[in-house]
Amino acid sequence: MTVIVLTHCPVGLRGFLTRWLLEISPCVFLGSPSARIHDILWDEVRQYAGNGRALLAYSTNSEQGYAFRTHDHKWHPVDHEGLTLIFRPSDRPARSSPSSPSSGWSKASKRRRFGNRAP
Repeated sequence: MTVIVLTHCPVGLRGFLTRWLLEISPCVFLGSPSARIHDILWDEVRQYAGNGRALLAYSTNSEQGYAFRTHDHKWHPVDHEGLTLIFRPSDRPARSSPSSPSSGWSKASKRRRFGNRAP
C-alpha cells in the first residue's frame, strides 16, 4: 500500500499521479504499486513539487509495518532505535528563565472572593 499526500503542489503533478494511484480525497493518493514504481513516483513528486510539500507513506517489512518520506516539511522522520519517529521542531523561542506566575488574581476569582462586587 502506498499513500502520497501533496500540499500546495501544481495541478499537473496531481494528474501525473492519477495514472498510477487513485485520488481518494483532494491531493491524497492511494494505491499498491511495486517498490520500484513508488520510488520512481517519489522522484517525480520531488522534482515537480515546486514550493509545495509532499509525504510518501508505504508498507514495508519492518517492525512498524510501514515507512515514510517527506519533502519540504518542517517535521521530518528520524530513526530511534529501529523505530521511525517524527521530529517536530519547536515553534517557540527557547526560554532563558523559568516563567513566574502572573501577579494578582483573575477577575473571576476576585468576583468569587469579594461576593460579586468589584474590589
